[in-house]
Amino acid sequence: MTRSLQAVTYRRPSVLESSAGERRLGLETSQGATPSGVTDHPRFFAGFLTSPQVASAALLAVADVAATRYYQRQLPASLDPVVTAGGDRLRFESFSGCGGVYARLDVLGPGLDGDEVGHGTTNVDVNNPLREALSRIGTDDPLHLRVGPEELAVTTLDGPVLEKKVPLPDRWLRGFAEAQVIAAGFDLRAELPAAEAVRFLRSLPKSGARGTTSGPRWVVPAGRGL
Repeated sequence: MTRSLQAVTYRRPSVLESSAGERRLGLETSQGATPSGVTDHPRFFAGFLTSPQVASAALLAVADVAATRYYQRQLPASLDPVVTAGGDRLRFESFSGCGGVYARLDVLGPGLDGDEVGHGTTNVDVNNPLREALSRIGTDDPLHLRVGPEELAVTTLDGPVLEKKVPLPDRWLRGFAEAQVIAAGFDLRAELPAAEAVRFLRSLPKSGARGTTSGPRWVVPAGRGL
């Protein structure tokens, strides 16, 4: 299998901090593409998440997919999610290390309260200490989100202080690009309240469970659920 080595650099690790009764989530960016060209550490957003508990859990799920090889769970992956700022939303995406699972979180305008959202795409650092911190967010206390370096950090730090070298299979890179084309043709078929979505996911049969049949399964709307 053909692999390429990708070097991802950040000015510092991403971190969740508490200060004066407020949580501040700082997500560090790597080199990325913007309308003005390639930028080392683009800054896309600074402001509050209006649903911090939901957004944190969803971001953690996206990061967990990037850290997993589903066909060999004992061999963790070391990939980072990708963040895209589209002017009206922040999109976090990841592919599993095996290239078999894709996850996406879109934080739309109503979920953001702060600066205008920028434009561009880059990797974002989600490290293990940050994962643990995100998993402990259990209230709707104010959560400030920063995607990209603090303005002061841009002028005071001399180069990146955190570097990751990640081997990426070519099929992983192709799959990430193809997912964008496939998703562009999706049609909205159903919307679920949070509680109903949880109920539905928990009702899905586990692989190999007794009494289940093999083959494809179809999901259709049924009232307020699926």
